[in-house]
Amino acid sequence: MKTRSMYKAERLSVDRISTLPQPILETILSLLPTEEAARTSILSREWRYKWTNIPNLRFELHARTSELTPDIESEMKYMDMYDVYRVLLLHQGPIHQLTLVIEDDYREHYDYFELDQIILHLSRNHPVKVLALNGRDDSEDDVWYKLPESVFTLHHLTDLYLSTFDIDHPSVFNGFGGLRSLDLSYVTISAQTLLHVLSNCPSLKTLSLDIWESGDTCTMNELLKCLPVIEDLTMSGDVSEWLVLDSVPQELPTSLIHLKSLCLNQMCLTGSFGSAFLLALIKCSPNVERMHLEMEYDLDFSAIKDKYSDVWLEHLNVLGICFGSTDLETEFVKFILARSPRLKKVSILTVVDRKRESKMLKTLLRAPRASPGARITTWRVPKPPKSVRT
Repeated sequence: MKTRSMYKAERLSVDRISTLPQPILETILSLLPTEEAARTSILSREWRYKWTNIPNLRFELHARTSELTPDIESEMKYMDMYDVYRVLLLHQGPIHQLTLVIEDDYREHYDYFELDQIILHLSRNHPVKVLALNGRDDSEDDVWYKLPESVFTLHHLTDLYLSTFDIDHPSVFNGFGGLRSLDLSYVTISAQTLLHVLSNCPSLKTLSLDIWESGDTCTMNELLKCLPVIEDLTMSGDVSEWLVLDSVPQELPTSLIHLKSLCLNQMCLTGSFGSAFLLALIKCSPNVERMHLEMEYDLDFSAIKDKYSDVWLEHLNVLGICFGSTDLETEFVKFILARSPRLKKVSILTVVDRKRESKMLKTLLRAPRASPGARITTWRVPKPPKSVRT
């Protein structure tokens, strides 16, 4: 007759995953959505509290319906703010990373105070290092979620990602001393609030800005002063709405000597502002290694040789650029080629026909280069198929 210990030994011989060390189990559980990880508590007595020690949590908030749906099992998996708070109360180990995705169907159920309580609980009980709050909005209406001020009390943060939030000036903010990466995507924030936040992030190395509404402005030099150690800078959207060029942009007193990667996307480079903005950034970024530029239209580089003749990009080795292949934009690429001795790769995406693309490529291949080994490749945006009448 088998004893209890014999049954247990047989079960453990089959259930090998339960015998893995706790750190490995926590890693496995961290790869699951948090609500799925929590459901492992019903597997056995040994598994009941294993999920409560995983350090990285991810929640996706959906609206529950009171009606029966064909996929009732999927409906039962949906979580709201209250469920998230209950999970946090049951959690026993330290929480280092929290990702909260607010799906579009949850928009009408969003409660500022419920999220504020969640963030306050984290600030008082856990050394959160990575926080990602992603408010998805797939509707045609522009909607921003109000950001709880308690986010600014998470002093252990090293990485902060905020999407589709309205960010007010914090009444009390002692800074993010250890913050190294900040991503503000599709947010509304005043320029002065932005400067206040950035000036209190002395260790910030990676910054991505996509500001849709501001209400006020700041100068380019004011912005750069807040980024003394920045290494990776990405900007999107219509920057001219909130950023004002200084009176003599080619002589900016602030230099981004640590900047290694510069990415300007989606309407950053438009009109006379775009060309002056780009050239001013290049002027004060002598050590940049990678640049990705999306040029829109009406850029004017006619004075590039006169005002920026002393520019020398000693460390640039990769240039990715998208433009309409006008003569002035081609002059800009020639300008970069002549001043980048370590340039290895130039990738150009154009929106012109094959004939104009060929002409542009011949011009660039014949242009003087500081780096003879630089390889130039081009791509064209495919035209949409013509409609066929039936």
